[in-house]
Amino acid sequence: MQRTLQRLFEADSLQVQIASDGAAGLESFRKQAPSVVVLDLTLPGVSGREVCRAFKADLPSVPIIILSAKADIQDKVLLLELGADDYVTKPFSPKELLARVRRAMRRSAGVHPQSTSGAAVPVRDAVRHEILVFSDVQIDFTSMEAKRAGEPVTMTAQEFKLLKFFAKTPQRVISREELLAEVWGYQDYPSTRTVDNHILRLRQKLEPDPANPRFFLTTHGAGYKFVLGVSGADKQS
Repeated sequence: MQRTLQRLFEADSLQVQIASDGAAGLESFRKQAPSVVVLDLTLPGVSGREVCRAFKADLPSVPIIILSAKADIQDKVLLLELGADDYVTKPFSPKELLARVRRAMRRSAGVHPQSTSGAAVPVRDAVRHEILVFSDVQIDFTSMEAKRAGEPVTMTAQEFKLLKFFAKTPQRVISREELLAEVWGYQDYPSTRTVDNHILRLRQKLEPDPANPRFFLTTHGAGYKFVLGVSGADKQS
């Protein structure tokens, strides 16, 4: 099956690396990050579940497509919780799998391989997707899609616009007046809590603990800033 899929993918101009077991897969993944992973659950040595968990811990932006002989819904739910992006049950059509691989690559286009300890700011790929990745959050500004821990997050157009403005200059304190001017287009600054309310909603949707934010911080008397990798001791509010 490996060789059959390799020939099919290479005929479609994809480069393929094959690993025969979980340990070899982890080694290959860490040497050179792929654009997408096709992961069989039935592996000798390290289990497919553990491999999936390790891949997502190292590089959460790389999509993973699971192959399994099991069709049990609980198995699918577990894998999605681990971060798998798609699930194909055996027997399957190799051409269908190729189509799913291509779809996964399009969805993740523009994401720089990045460890969970770092940050990725918006970038552009050949199809002009702008992607932001931080913690377990992935934002596609082009398609206006958001995910947290692999699950879709509903965001308004204005929330996407506000987050995109923040992501252009992470770490910088931005005043409410500047945000109102640049994101909302206000020339005269009304007495409004529009900015505060939108920051609150971003925290509720994207922060692990909205009451103790790590990413969307208040600098009292000055404004807000978007920060990545802040420890608990550094949080301001």
